[in-house]
Amino acid sequence: MKNSKSLSTGALALVLALAFTATGLAHGNERGQSKAAIGKAQVTIDYGRPTLKGRDMLKRIQPGQVWRLGSDAATTMESNADLDFGGTRVPKGKHILLARLVEPGKWILIVSSQSAMHYEPSAKIAEVPMELREESDPVEELTIKLSDDGGRGVIEIAWATAHLRATFSVAK
Repeated sequence: MKNSKSLSTGALALVLALAFTATGLAHGNERGQSKAAIGKAQVTIDYGRPTLKGRDMLKRIQPGQVWRLGSDAATTMESNADLDFGGTRVPKGKHILLARLVEPGKWILIVSSQSAMHYEPSAKIAEVPMELREESDPVEELTIKLSDDGGRGVIEIAWATAHLRATFSVAK
């Protein structure tokens, strides 16, 4: 009797684990992560990696619209030190990264306390302009790279033919 209860409990645990795993992978997009030491800060960006599948998703975004930068769960940036985005101090911890198309060819990176689905301007912690470079060869799967350039943090976002770049620093 004891063995059958243990077996039943084990089978139930396995079914629940598989169900939760399947729910987490329902959209089928991989997660990506980029880490870098920027000055004294350890910074990590975690994001969903959608694929183009023959579409040009960035052309669907209208001026003024906020893009969630990735797929499925929100794109987050976590740091163990305060950061400076365009003169605005962003406290250490985990925050959501979004992008807004201001006008064709002009993008803004937003550090927010809310996801794109619930975003309102009061959720904005900081924002910085992003440089746009168009490439001829499209990038199929969204890629976000984080690097240190002489003590400045560099965030590079590549998808389709768009390559966006924003910088930040460790707060003093």
